Amino acid sequence: MLQRVITIITVVSLCLLTLMLVTTTPASAGPFGLLLIFITAYLTCLGLISFFLYGISRIIVYASAGFTMRRPLQPMPFRRSYYYSTVLAAAPVMLIGLQSVGAIGIYEFILVVIFEIIGCVYITKRIY
Repeated sequence: MLQRVITIITVVSLCLLTLMLVTTTPASAGPFGLLLIFITAYLTCLGLISFFLYGISRIIVYASAGFTMRRPLQPMPFRRSYYYSTVLAAAPVMLIGLQSVGAIGIYEFILVVIFEIIGCVYITKRIY
């Protein structure tokens, strides 16, 4: 059920994002329009990263099936990939936001990476 909801949200937000980027300019969109652009960008990234993590984990399990191990690898459940993608989807939106207020330097990029690492570690600690 979660996969269907994420799929629908991703498709709808991608359509809204495309519509907003094609029909408006930042000056004509106003603050609410810019907020809507950032929210739809986040939701689109959220869905794409969720399915990417889920698919990659299944491919890795399938590719490693021929190797003998004590405990075979298990694919990542979709819910867990969704949890990780909630943090990882914020990175592109933060970088775009930082770019809109000034140039992104190495310092800003490292801060975003540190935030992402802390978020992923927090999720890992809470799940297990």
